[in-house]
This record gives sequence, structure tokens and C-alpha cells, in this order.
Amino acid sequence: MHVAAELTLDSMNYRHAYHAGNFADVLKHLVLTLVIEHLKLKPAPFRVIDTHAGSGSYDLHSLEATKTGEWHGGIGRILAEPLPADVATILAPYLAAVAESNPDGGVTTYPGSPLLARRLLRPGDVLVANELHPDDHAALEHLFARDPQSKVLHLDGWTALKALLPPKERRGVVLIDPPFEEAGELQRLVTALKEAQRRFATGTVLLWFPIKALAPIDRFYAALSAIAPFAPDKILTVELHIRPPVDPDRLNGMGLVVFNPPYTLAGRLAAVLPELTARLASEPGAFYALDTRCPPRRP
Repeated sequence: MHVAAELTLDSMNYRHAYHAGNFADVLKHLVLTLVIEHLKLKPAPFRVIDTHAGSGSYDLHSLEATKTGEWHGGIGRILAEPLPADVATILAPYLAAVAESNPDGGVTTYPGSPLLARRLLRPGDVLVANELHPDDHAALEHLFARDPQSKVLHLDGWTALKALLPPKERRGVVLIDPPFEEAGELQRLVTALKEAQRRFATGTVLLWFPIKALAPIDRFYAALSAIAPFAPDKILTVELHIRPPVDPDRLNGMGLVVFNPPYTLAGRLAAVLPELTARLASEPGAFYALDTRCPPRRP
């Protein structure tokens, strides 16, 4: 069987508006925040490239968000009770960006990845946010209108990746977060990492994907590993399962593969994942995995 067929994942209809602030957003956006904060440790400017950016900001009372209500089991649980001090410290920049969208307290608006990234940038750093969906692109353009540090594009996300690499700063992070509305997105992630390795070998690349069943995800990991033998410091794999992945018709978890992870990332995630898993679990048997291998060792 061809690799492309092996990597087919059932359509998820994972458009950002329906899932804003859910458990997957919490971990994905925390990882993005930690990568950006690490980039800021050096004075040289950097670029954040978001290939499938969505609309940038989400009203949690909108028709899309209320249809699923997923944010209640995500950011809602994170903010419901005080966090342990060590976890709160690590989550502080991420939660500060969320709070900026909610000046009256609580959480009625959730910042998507481009807005969250923009709030973390310093003068001189650059955000490039790309979105193909016409309504989301229009909202994104409005959100960043007259912002000299942000550039909004209206391209296919996979086309944008080729056009935008390497960034002129030669430093930065690329977030590849497709909606999984079409078959073949896992294979496209493999191709995207290969392209990023070739064009931007020193950059950090985040590949996000939903998890229903483990078999197609493990084939995806095998395809990634076939690109090149990753050294332990070149790859980090993180999964969060809010329930055991036994029903392939449900969204049971999420995963991120981080290429060129900051050296501090694994330790910080190891410190927070037990608390996040306990808070975000939807059923008994929730677990996380964190490893420098593909696939990660799972409990």
C-alpha cells in the first residue's frame, strides 16, 4: 500500500471556530508560547509563521463555539481553580495572552494562535498569518489591520509554507495546524516537515494533528522518521489523550511533533502535563506521552 493511503485520516471538520479553547488548543498554544518565549532569550529578531491561522480571535458565545461547547472542557477547566505554583509559572505567558482578550475577567473570547503569538512579540519581531477560508481571512485582515509587525496572506497553507521559507531573519517558529477537513493531511504534514528541513533547517516547526485511533498516527510517525534519523535533540513528540483511544469515531486526543525544540521545552512540559491531563480528562484513563522518539512511549 502506498504511504499516502496509509496516512489517510478520516475527515475531522476541525475548523478552529468550533473548537476554540478546547483541550487541544490549551496544549498547542502553551507549546507555541513556550517556543516563542525561548526565542526571546536572544536579542536577534525572529519570525512566527502560522500556515493555517484561522480568524485569530473567537467569541465563545458564537454559534460555532456554543454548538460544541468544547472550551468548557479546555480553557474553562484551566481557569476554574488556582494552579499549583510551578505550573502557574510556566503557563503565565499563555494565560496572560488569554486574559488580554478578556479585560473584564472570566473567558468569553479566546485568542487563536496568530493573536496569541502577536501578543508575545517584541518590537522588530514579525508575524505572518496565512488563512485560505475567505471569511476567516477577512476576519484576520481586520484583526491585524495597520499592524506593521503582522502580515496576513490568503493562500493555501501548503503553498504558503514553500513561499515563506526561509524567513529573512533565519530565526523563528512555523506552526502547521491544518483543519483536517480533507483526506491526506497527515501525509501533507510529512511533506511539510521535509520541506521545512530543506528550506529552514535551523527553525522550530510545530506539526499539530488530532488523534482518534492510534494506528494511523503511528504510521504517520513512521513516515516522519523515514525522512531522516532524528537525533534526540532534533525532535520532541507530545500527546494528550483526554480518554483512552478506543473509539475511532471520537476525538480522543491530540498530538504535536516539534522539530528543533528549544532545549527547555521537554522539561517544562514534563512539569505541567500531569496537572493538565488531570484537569482536561473527560473520562477515566486519560494519559499523556512525551518523548524524543516517533512514536512516543505511551503508558
